[in-house]
Amino acid sequence: MDQIVNVDEFQELAKQALPKMYYDFYNGGAEDQHTLNENVQAFRRIMFRPRVLVDVSKIDMSTKILGYPISAPIMIAPTGNHKLAHLEGETATAKAAAACNTIMIVSYMSSCTFEEIASSCNAVRFLQIYVYKRRDITAQVVKRAEKAGFKAIVLTVDVPRLGRREADIKNKMISPQLKNFEGLFSTEVRPSKGSGVQAFASRAFDASFSWKDIEWLRSITELPILVKGILTREDALKAVEAGVDGIIVSNHGGRQLDYSPATITVLEEVVQVVRGRIPVLLDGGVRRGTDVFKALALGAQAVLIGRPMIYGLAAKGEDGVKKVIDMLKNEFEITMALSGCPTIDDITRNHVRTENERLHSML
Repeated sequence: MDQIVNVDEFQELAKQALPKMYYDFYNGGAEDQHTLNENVQAFRRIMFRPRVLVDVSKIDMSTKILGYPISAPIMIAPTGNHKLAHLEGETATAKAAAACNTIMIVSYMSSCTFEEIASSCNAVRFLQIYVYKRRDITAQVVKRAEKAGFKAIVLTVDVPRLGRREADIKNKMISPQLKNFEGLFSTEVRPSKGSGVQAFASRAFDASFSWKDIEWLRSITELPILVKGILTREDALKAVEAGVDGIIVSNHGGRQLDYSPATITVLEEVVQVVRGRIPVLLDGGVRRGTDVFKALALGAQAVLIGRPMIYGLAAKGEDGVKKVIDMLKNEFEITMALSGCPTIDDITRNHVRTENERLHSML
């Protein structure tokens, strides 16, 4: 593993380690996969404006999210079915997150139970949820999360229906039975054609859930609520007005609406309308420590990594996840030093130049 020097190399190892159906499930996006690819490419069009002759002999990457300290602004995004990547599933991911002193957002579609993950190690964890047609199931899951010591609820809001993921349709991807829903309803669907994941989602998810229902969610939990899936200033404002405790700028890793914008390109408009009232996080396309810096310069408090962590898990289990996080942290630390930023607070909008600004300067 010492020869692996970046996240892309872990992706290649994961491709070799996983059956094609599972690799395609983790790696694929919706339809033409334009948004999936643009998430990564958009970061590459942002340039640095580094400052020199600053004392960077000590670099402090630490920050706080909802008051919880983490070693660097790099968290683990919610992704489902980790046991398809590694036998230890989410417990391996959780242990790696704890070892790296960061927050893992556990997916509602986790292949390990919430209780198994909670007891695997001592760490701060959030739980991501969807709202099901049967609200009592969502309520039960939220109560279990509270009892298991989870510290926040992350409501994913961009899946009234599942995006059209053509690789899963071709592969006839099977949705495995999930232990968290045993005794509540079956999550196993074996379709005669197409994706089992899509068949399960259309049967279970509540497409009628809307802004007014945030109040219902707040009524069943004392935990902070973050909304994941915001891509416009209009919805960011609605989220603030609904009284949520945080926003995650996300396009579901390019797996939902293709040709929705790359998250890094809309981060700033969300940050501007939120005006510091609640934290704004970002996921989608983060593959380098330089990407982390760019997101913070444009106003994010932290980034979430999804696929890179899955690649590490598939290739090398818990150690692979740790290595991915450590690589990103090391790259981020070097970027801070070379940009003249000894602390997170020193990273400002003046440290980056977006593509629009470059084009404008040419006119």
